[in-house]
Amino acid sequence: MVATELIEGVPVLTLPAEGEPIRGEGDVLDLIGDAGYQGAEWVVVPVERLDAAFFRLRTRVAGDVVQKFVTYRMGLVVLGDISRHTRDSPALRDFVRECDRGGHTWFVTDAAELRDRLARRGPGRR
Repeated sequence: MVATELIEGVPVLTLPAEGEPIRGEGDVLDLIGDAGYQGAEWVVVPVERLDAAFFRLRTRVAGDVVQKFVTYRMGLVVLGDISRHTRDSPALRDFVRECDRGGHTWFVTDAAELRDRLARRGPGRR
């Protein structure tokens, strides 16, 4: 199990880049349960951990995953460079833009960007 750490005063559970891929709702429910048990407000998932289907919106994997996090009031951060996925998909670019405007799902390129966003947001605020 991965431990929760405080980043800018916000409890965050960060998955390692290596490990089983997250393929859908079942994997996400276990992750949300673990994070909630540890008191995390946000879960950081490196891009490497997401199954390729996540980035093909027609599969509905991304929407289902994001919806589970929203339902359980847990923030989701996708960490890493997704430009190869968004380059050829206007729909995915729009999806990412909409997520980044909200308070439950963010796509960030690195840990510094995550720290900055959490610092502006503050603990306990989504």
